[in-house]
Amino acid sequence: MKIVTVETLQGCNYEAMGIVSGSTIQSKNFVSDFGQGLKSIVGGELHSYTDMMEKAREKATQRMIDNAVRMGADAIVGVRFTTSAIMAQAAEVLVYGTAIKYK
Repeated sequence: MKIVTVETLQGCNYEAMGIVSGSTIQSKNFVSDFGQGLKSIVGGELHSYTDMMEKAREKATQRMIDNAVRMGADAIVGVRFTTSAIMAQAAEVLVYGTAIKYK
Protein backbone atom coordinates (compact mmCIF):
# COMPACT_ATOMS: atom_id res chain seq x y z
CA MET A 1 0.00 0.00 0.00
CA LYS A 2 1.50 3.31 -1.08
CA ILE A 3 1.14 5.96 1.63
CA VAL A 4 2.09 9.58 0.95
CA THR A 5 1.67 12.93 2.67
CA VAL A 6 1.10 14.88 -0.55
CA GLU A 7 -2.49 15.76 -1.42
CA THR A 8 -2.36 14.50 -5.02
CA LEU A 9 -0.27 12.13 -7.10
CA GLN A 10 0.92 13.92 -10.24
CA GLY A 11 0.55 11.95 -13.45
CA CYS A 12 -1.75 9.33 -11.91
CA ASN A 13 -5.39 8.84 -12.79
CA TYR A 14 -7.36 7.84 -9.70
CA GLU A 15 -10.58 8.39 -7.82
CA ALA A 16 -10.93 9.32 -4.17
CA MET A 17 -12.78 6.64 -2.21
CA GLY A 18 -13.08 8.39 1.14
CA ILE A 19 -11.36 9.06 4.42
CA VAL A 20 -9.55 6.26 6.20
CA SER A 21 -8.12 6.43 9.69
CA GLY A 22 -6.50 4.40 12.41
CA SER A 23 -5.90 5.14 16.06
CA THR A 24 -4.64 3.72 19.29
CA ILE A 25 -4.37 4.87 22.89
CA GLN A 26 -1.20 3.91 24.72
CA SER A 27 -0.13 4.22 28.32
CA LYS A 28 2.93 3.39 30.38
CA ASN A 29 2.84 1.38 33.56
CA PHE A 30 3.37 3.15 36.88
CA VAL A 31 6.91 1.82 37.43
CA SER A 32 8.07 2.96 34.00
CA ASP A 33 6.27 6.28 34.39
CA PHE A 34 7.95 6.88 37.76
CA GLY A 35 11.38 6.12 36.24
CA GLN A 36 10.77 8.51 33.36
CA GLY A 37 9.67 11.17 35.86
CA LEU A 38 13.05 10.88 37.58
CA LYS A 39 14.80 11.08 34.20
CA SER A 40 12.97 14.33 33.39
CA ILE A 41 14.61 15.97 36.41
CA VAL A 42 18.09 15.69 34.87
CA GLY A 43 16.95 16.12 31.26
CA GLY A 44 17.48 14.10 28.13
CA GLU A 45 15.37 11.89 25.91
CA LEU A 46 12.72 9.76 27.57
CA HIS A 47 13.49 6.57 25.62
CA SER A 48 10.62 4.60 27.11
CA TYR A 49 8.09 7.18 25.93
CA THR A 50 9.79 7.55 22.55
CA ASP A 51 9.51 3.80 22.01
CA MET A 52 5.89 3.79 23.17
CA MET A 53 4.89 6.54 20.74
CA GLU A 54 6.81 4.94 17.87
CA LYS A 55 4.92 1.68 18.41
CA ALA A 56 1.65 3.60 18.70
CA ARG A 57 2.26 5.31 15.33
CA GLU A 58 3.03 1.95 13.71
CA LYS A 59 -0.14 0.38 15.15
CA ALA A 60 -2.35 3.32 14.13
CA THR A 61 -0.85 3.32 10.61
CA GLN A 62 -1.49 -0.41 10.22
CA ARG A 63 -5.11 0.08 11.28
CA MET A 64 -5.49 2.84 8.67
CA ILE A 65 -4.00 0.55 6.01
CA ASP A 66 -6.34 -2.27 7.04
CA ASN A 67 -9.32 0.09 6.62
CA ALA A 68 -8.10 1.12 3.16
CA VAL A 69 -7.61 -2.51 2.10
CA ARG A 70 -11.17 -3.36 3.17
CA MET A 71 -12.39 -0.51 0.93
CA GLY A 72 -10.37 -1.87 -2.01
CA ALA A 73 -7.99 1.09 -2.12
CA ASP A 74 -4.64 1.08 -3.90
CA ALA A 75 -3.02 3.94 -1.96
CA ILE A 76 -3.61 6.62 0.68
CA VAL A 77 -2.82 10.28 0.01
CA GLY A 78 -2.76 13.33 2.27
CA VAL A 79 -1.71 11.30 5.31
CA ARG A 80 -1.48 13.18 8.60
CA PHE A 81 -0.70 12.22 12.19
CA THR A 82 -2.03 13.84 15.32
CA THR A 83 -1.65 13.08 19.01
CA SER A 84 -3.52 14.12 22.11
CA ALA A 85 -3.21 13.49 25.82
CA ILE A 86 -6.14 11.45 27.09
CA MET A 87 -5.04 11.53 30.73
CA ALA A 88 -1.79 11.96 32.66
CA GLN A 89 -0.33 8.61 31.58
CA ALA A 90 -2.08 8.00 28.24
CA ALA A 91 -1.90 9.44 24.74
CA GLU A 92 -3.90 8.84 21.57
CA VAL A 93 -2.26 8.64 18.17
CA LEU A 94 -4.54 9.19 15.17
CA VAL A 95 -3.50 8.85 11.53
CA TYR A 96 -5.80 9.68 8.64
CA GLY A 97 -5.79 10.23 4.89
CA THR A 98 -7.79 9.74 1.70
CA ALA A 99 -8.05 6.26 0.21
CA ILE A 100 -7.72 6.21 -3.58
CA LYS A 101 -8.26 3.68 -6.37
CA TYR A 102 -6.21 3.85 -9.59
CA LYS A 103 -8.27 3.97 -12.79
